[in-house]
Amino acid sequence: MFYEPKKGYPFDENPFAALVFPRPIGWISTLSKSGIANLAPYSFFNAIAYEPPQVMFSATGFHSQGGLKDSIANVLSNNEFVVNLATKKLKTQVNQTSIDAPHGIDEFNVFNLKKRKSRIVEPPSIAESPVSLECRLFKKIDLKTKVKNQNIMIIGEVVGIYIDDKFIKKGRIDSLAMRAISRMGYAEYSETYTKFLMERPKWKN
Repeated sequence: MFYEPKKGYPFDENPFAALVFPRPIGWISTLSKSGIANLAPYSFFNAIAYEPPQVMFSATGFHSQGGLKDSIANVLSNNEFVVNLATKKLKTQVNQTSIDAPHGIDEFNVFNLKKRKSRIVEPPSIAESPVSLECRLFKKIDLKTKVKNQNIMIIGEVVGIYIDDKFIKKGRIDSLAMRAISRMGYAEYSETYTKFLMERPKWKN
C-alpha cells in the first residue's frame, strides 16, 4: 500500500502515529502568567542535542476554548517548562492530564499529583516522577500548517536535571527500572521493560 497524506488516508482513522513508534512522552509542566500550574503529556517530544542538552515538544491544534494550548501559551509567557518522565506507575495520571481542561485549571490538584519545587525554573516538577528536566525556552518554531499557530514546536535548553537517587546504581542510571511508557498509535501505549546491548562499531581501514 502507498498513499499521499495530502490526499487523505485509506483508513477510518489517520494511521501516521501508528507508523512512528514508540514515541517518548514529554509530560510538560508550566506556569501561567497568573501563577497557575498546568500539566499535559506530549508524544511529539524528544531529546535533540547533548551539549548543551536540549529537548523539543510540539503541540498540534488549538485549545477548545480558543487560543493556544496552555503549555505553549505558558512557555511563551515566561520562557520556562519542566519535562517529567511518564512511567507505568503513573499511567493513569498521564492519560488524565491529556484532558482538554478549561483555561486556568491546575491538573496537579485535579488529578492528585504532588508538586516538587524546581531548583532553577519556576514551574513545578512532578514529585512522583523519577526524572525531571528543568528547561528554558531556546526557540519557538512555527511548523508547516494550513492554519496559523496550529503546529508549534518548542525547543528548550535543559538547565537542571533531577534524578531519583534510587534509580542510580554504581554510577549509572538504571533507566529500565523506571518503567517508562511511550506512545504508540490510536489509544495504545507501550512500557519499557527489556533491553539489549550493542556497541557502536569503529571504522577499520
